[in-house]
Formats: sequence, structure tokens, C-alpha cells
Amino acid sequence: MDWWIQEELKENQLEDICNMIKIKTEEDIELMRASSNLVAKTHAHIASVIKAGITLLSLDKIAEEFIRDNGGIPAFKGYNGFPNTLCISPNEQVVHGIPNHSKAKDGDILSIDCGVYMNGFYGDSAYTYPIGEISQDAQNLLDVTKQSLYKGIEHCTDGNFVGDIGHAIQCYVESNGMSIVRELVGHGIGKDLHESPEVPNYGEKGRGEVLKEGMVLAVEPMVNLGTKNIYQHSDGWTITTADNKFSAHFEHTVIVGKNQAEILTSFKNIESQLNG
Repeated sequence: MDWWIQEELKENQLEDICNMIKIKTEEDIELMRASSNLVAKTHAHIASVIKAGITLLSLDKIAEEFIRDNGGIPAFKGYNGFPNTLCISPNEQVVHGIPNHSKAKDGDILSIDCGVYMNGFYGDSAYTYPIGEISQDAQNLLDVTKQSLYKGIEHCTDGNFVGDIGHAIQCYVESNGMSIVRELVGHGIGKDLHESPEVPNYGEKGRGEVLKEGMVLAVEPMVNLGTKNIYQHSDGWTITTADNKFSAHFEHTVIVGKNQAEILTSFKNIESQLNG
């Protein structure tokens, strides 16, 4: 689950945030592997049932039951008052969509964000699902957004900067004629769902906090087909593109490595279900 970006930080504030960043121990990381693996399994379970005609609330209930049956707690339910297990955001909704009785339709895309709390640690991942046959523009949006996630993750290594992640994502997205949402960002994750640092999906190389081996980040580009501008609905949660064009969202929980990042929330089983 992404977070609203705070105002631009001054150098002394950056130093304070760096001091707040939590480096995970090997024991912490093993526990995070378990919570993140359950997130990945929950997404794969969603992928096995998602289809035209299913209600968004049914998907939410299926996910909650699966998480609880496997020893986890839905991370989003009750978080700052959010009422459900999943954020489900169809089509022009960017993030934080509240599941309801509306049905998925052929041609829709559904961005589904899922979090789990287990053994004292959180896991967090998002995937945008195509429903039936989708338009070529929608497919391009999904492909570019997912690939931009991996472009960012390539920079999640010791000694790089938070800005390197956002720069890589932004360059790839904008080179494909799409736009990056600015107000919502990725984040550190661990014993809290949202920890320092913020991880914007845009930025400059060499700027922001220095990445250190053992940090764990939720990297999550939110990409729009049209304008980058967004607005928030009166429910206080749902975010929609200002021009009502489609938006996509993909997210992984990632360990910053010495030479290479480790992804804790694989999409492999999701895509096996979708392509099977």
C-alpha cells in the first residue's frame, strides 16, 4: 500500500530520516520472507478465481479468508480506518479503491493491492489484473508499468540512492509516453507497514537517502495512460486519474542487497494462473 509523499525534505531532515531507517537482521528477513510469501500466495489465489462477473467484494472476502486460514492477518483492514482486506482499483482508479458489489467486466483492468501482517512483520504487493480481452492501450500500460517496477528494483543495491530507483522508473515510463503519479510513493517496510524512507517513482540520480544492504523497501510504480494528475474521492480513500484514463499499479517487497536486490513477493504463481 503506497503512501502520500511528504513535502520536499531539507538536508538536515534527510539526515534525521537516515537515522530512522531500520536495517533488518537475518532473523527479521526470514520472518519477512514468510509474510511476503503469504502475500504472493494470496495474489496467486486471487488470480485463480478472478474473472468477469465476480464482484469486487467477493474477491476481498476470498483474500481475507485465505490470509487468515494461512496464519496471517490482513494488513490493510482497519489501517487508518480502511474497511477492507484488499484495495481494488478498477480502470481509471489509481489506488485505494474500496471493494464493493460491482462486478468485474471484460475489458477491465483491476489493480489489487494486498498486505499481510505475520510473525511481527508486514509484506506488501500489488498486481494489475486484466479481465478477459483488454484493449492494446491497456495491455501496453500493464506491460510498461510492470517493466518499470523491475527497472527500479535493479537499483536497489548497497551504495545507490533512493533517487536512482525513481529516476529509472520515471525514465522508462515517460519514454513510453505514459506518466508517473507524483503524490503517492513507495516506502520502507518491516515491523510497520510504512517505514522510512519514502521511495518516489520519479527523481534524480544520486539524490535522497543512501541505500544500505538489509533495508527492505516496497517499490510500487503507479502509471497513468494520460495525465499524471489525480484526485481523491469523498470517501477519503479512492484515488482516480484526473482525465479518467486507465492507471496501473505493480508492487514488490524487496531486500536491498550488496550487489543485487532480492524480491520477496514473486509474481510467478500469479502469472502461471493467469496464463494457464
